[in-house]
Order: sequence, then structure tokens, then C-alpha cells
Amino acid sequence: MKIFFAFLIAIPLFVKAQEIDASDILFLKIQELEGEIATLRSELESQGYLLEKLLSEEFDQESNLASQDDSTSPDTEIYRFEGINDSKSIDEVYDEGIAYLNKKDYKNAKQSFNYLANNFDDQEKIPLSLFWLGEISMLESNLKEGEQFFQRLAANFPDHWRTPLAHKKIGDILMMSGELSAAKIKYQYVIQSFPENSASSLALQLLENME
Repeated sequence: MKIFFAFLIAIPLFVKAQEIDASDILFLKIQELEGEIATLRSELESQGYLLEKLLSEEFDQESNLASQDDSTSPDTEIYRFEGINDSKSIDEVYDEGIAYLNKKDYKNAKQSFNYLANNFDDQEKIPLSLFWLGEISMLESNLKEGEQFFQRLAANFPDHWRTPLAHKKIGDILMMSGELSAAKIKYQYVIQSFPENSASSLALQLLENME
């Protein structure tokens, strides 16, 4: 009889012990998941910092190149266009935008490049204007608008020398938006489609950092 009562007393203790073990396991699992989330967050923040740094350095380099091109380009004949309210030529408007860009006056630079892109027809200055509009939009953290400018450049001027970098910039925007899989696909596209272009090297570097 004593054994029987002892057995009855032990049953709830055993059940309670099982419940404690289950709780401990669940707690450990939660801790493990929290650790994994913290690790992923740290990696994402690290990648974001690296990307922002590369973008900043790249933008400074592009601005310097634009400044050099503007200062060393020979004088060219200025053509006036009829049917446009503003009498400025393509070269004048573009040079004005570059001047604002070099002063980091992004608002007026954007206005000049927008005017040029929407009112003129030129196979060189229009895609360049779209490129700078995309760059300025990224600096303003307007990623959606920036992507639209780069997409417009890539779609309308597929053979322009800025098109490979425009595709790479779209990958940057996807990465900054948290769309890592889409960013990888875009970077791989740049590497495969433009292997000889410097944009390919930049895409490869970012792709390797994402692995």
C-alpha cells in the first residue's frame, strides 16, 4: 500500500519535471533563434555600411571625372532649338547641371538634369543626365525614384557606356531595400553581360561580400 501511495505522489512530480524540461528546451531554442537573428542583423548592417561607403567613394570619383570632363572639353558650337520655351542649348543645360553637382547643390542640379532629360533629344547627354538624376535620388534616400532613373537609362540607351553602371546601381538599390536575392541576380547579370566593364568588378566585389 505504501508503495502504491508513493507511486501516486511521484506521478505529478514526474509530469511537472517533464513540463520543466520542455520549458527549458523552448527557452534554449528561443535563445538560439535570438542569437541567429542578432548575427544576421549584424551582417546586414555591416553589408549596408560597406555598400554606403563604396557608393560614397564611387559618387565622389564620378563627380571628379565629370568636373575634369567639363573643364577640359573643347569649346563646341552651341545649337539653339526652336519650339522650346527656354533658349538654352543641350550643352549649356548639361554644364549648368554639372556645375551645380560639383557644388553639391543637388536641388538645382536635379532641376537642370530633369529639364534636359525631358525636353531634349541627345544620345550622349540624356543618358548622362538620367545617370546623375539616379545618383542624386540615391543621395536623397529616394531609392524608388533612383531606380526609375537607372531603369529608364538602361531601357532607352542599352548601348550607352553608362548602362552597365546603371544596372549595377539598380542592384545597389535592391540591396539597400533589403531585397538581397534580387540584388544578387542583378549583380550576376552585370558580371555576365558586361565582363570587361568596371561595373562588373564592382558588382563582383559586392557579390563576394554577400556570400
